Amino acid sequence: MPERTLADAFSDAADGVASAIKGQPNFRIQLAMGAGAVVLAALLHFGVFQWIILSLIIGFVLAAELVNTCLEHVVDLIMPDSHPLARSAKHAGAGAVLLVSITAAVTGAILYAQALREWLAAR
Repeated sequence: MPERTLADAFSDAADGVASAIKGQPNFRIQLAMGAGAVVLAALLHFGVFQWIILSLIIGFVLAAELVNTCLEHVVDLIMPDSHPLARSAKHAGAGAVLLVSITAAVTGAILYAQALREWLAAR
């Protein structure tokens, strides 16, 4: 088996993201929300610390969505028929995405509230 290069690894990772964009509506929604969050952050002139937190939160949400997609595909591959454990595994993955998304929403509310207060105070 030929040795894989770093370029091969990056190519495979990019293919995974591209596949999620094409085939996973929830990933597209999360991606659009992340893009919207970035635009709003730019308009509110986020500081460095706010950008760091925003970047991490967006990354966590998108990564959770990719891991959940991976989990769903693996479960479907192993157990194509309905099974209580397969259902439980898929629901746990979806729950993880929900938890990360709620955390992102709360964190975003705090970040944007602070930035909005600063923006209004400067007016």
